[in-house]
Amino acid sequence: MTTIGRRQFLAGAGAIAAALPSTTFANGVGGGSTKVLPSWHGVQVKPTGIFPASVRADFPAVARETYLNSAAIHPVGTFAADAVKSLVDYRLYGPGEGRSDFGAAKQDELKKKFGVLINASASEIAYTANTTDGENIVFMGLFAGASKDAPLRAGNIVIDELHFTSSLYMYKELEKKGVELRIVKHKNWTIDPEDMAKAIDKNTRLVSMALVSNVNGFMHDAKAVSAIAHARGALVFADIIQAVGAVPLDVKALGIDFASAGTYKWLMGERGLGFLYVREDLQGTVLPTTRYGHQQVSNFNRAQLSWEPRPGAARYETGGIPVMLAAMVNAGIDYVNKLGLPNIRAHAKQLTDRLQKELPPLGYKALTPMETETPTVAFELKDAAAATKLLQAGHLVGTVIANENRLRLAVSVFNTHEDIDRAVAVLGGMRPGV
Repeated sequence: MTTIGRRQFLAGAGAIAAALPSTTFANGVGGGSTKVLPSWHGVQVKPTGIFPASVRADFPAVARETYLNSAAIHPVGTFAADAVKSLVDYRLYGPGEGRSDFGAAKQDELKKKFGVLINASASEIAYTANTTDGENIVFMGLFAGASKDAPLRAGNIVIDELHFTSSLYMYKELEKKGVELRIVKHKNWTIDPEDMAKAIDKNTRLVSMALVSNVNGFMHDAKAVSAIAHARGALVFADIIQAVGAVPLDVKALGIDFASAGTYKWLMGERGLGFLYVREDLQGTVLPTTRYGHQQVSNFNRAQLSWEPRPGAARYETGGIPVMLAAMVNAGIDYVNKLGLPNIRAHAKQLTDRLQKELPPLGYKALTPMETETPTVAFELKDAAAATKLLQAGHLVGTVIANENRLRLAVSVFNTHEDIDRAVAVLGGMRPGV
């Protein structure tokens, strides 16, 4: 197999971009084309659809392999790297042209950007370390007693089989401490709101779900589940890391009370920083503070030991945030907004539809409903070890869950129809020549 260097790749990407019908990244997006483009490195290249191939050049790592694993971790973009370099230069050389700190004003602005993505106000956003950190804050606030040894508050928790690993582990461990846990089973890899309704009752305190499942990309009917939960006095938490930045999201319209996400997937940031959404009217009362730090106060007077509480969801923060990671996701959100979420979704749907149609005839049973509006799809494996060897030999990157005989693939803005051609060829047992 011929290896394409970065210089060759960028040259080829530029050629394809020039061949596309009046679509430039600088102008956002443009129309697609049904015309097959000229041969590139001996391969007949299909049109990339919504986004020009120049977008792919913003993620240099994907020139090395066929990367269909953004649901695990998104490749770093040049825009995010530039943001980090600017901040490193500031720390190294001090302020100057193009160099400034990611200080309080920028951190406040980033909260606004998180809020806009999910239709929340900045005062409803708190910084966290990751998705699970946020979910722990919610659980502890709702269930923990006033002291370390106090029993957990009464009330059951309803989750489902397609929730994230950390959540399943956390709630099963809490079950050992006396929390009543109800786990709704999937049917054909979906969760039916009617099955959730059977589990939720007047004693349910919390319903927790992954809005988009990391298992197979299934997206909950959160609006229906929330309506059921609220009618019976329960609150709703959503893990939104596989949704935010990938699909349009409105926590108010969906009836979500709490939500949490990391930033290293579809927001194109990095591991170590996340955010928590807490509905404004629940802050401090229904969801009290359970851990403490200087980020929660201002105007601290050491002599008098007095201070003023910071307003909003800052009450759930403790210390400072990793500002270089914040700079990365800040640039990532700007990039997502520049492309436009509806366009990102339309681009991904073309590619996931192909995977859904072309892999099952090769023996890979689809585990994701065709109507799913997310960029992640999963397939059943007959032989996980053999599939892993095919992926490695074909330089195709996805996630194989060997003990569950499942393959997960996910597409992003840099993926093309050529990537899908390669994936189908590799999983069909062929080594495509490039």
